[in-house]
Amino acid sequence: MNDIAKLVLRLTVGVMILFHGVDKIINGIGGVKHLTVNAGLPEFFAYGVYFGEIVVPILIILGVYARIASLVLAFNMLVAIFLAYGGSLFTLGKHGAPLFELPFLYLIMSVIIFMIGSGKYAVNSK
Repeated sequence: MNDIAKLVLRLTVGVMILFHGVDKIINGIGGVKHLTVNAGLPEFFAYGVYFGEIVVPILIILGVYARIASLVLAFNMLVAIFLAYGGSLFTLGKHGAPLFELPFLYLIMSVIIFMIGSGKYAVNSK
């Protein structure tokens, strides 16, 4: 049962983040570039979002180096939180939750994947 739960967690996180990545392929990363430049970082850093939201979720879905990939995703979510919500970390949305709720949930779930591993239903299971 634990391995099925690990698979469900990996699939959920991987597929949902992959939707964000596909959206950026279709619609571009202009918004990410804007946030990156506004934070004083070079614009080319924004292209890292493709790795973090396309390559990394595929690795997590497949269970290929999922622990390492989940750490990369956690870093990606930390960067997203501080770029998009850094000035409003303590601001609540209209439903009472912090504005950064969604990327924070992905951050926590990716840390959990790192802690528990991929389970036996993974390409490189151990």
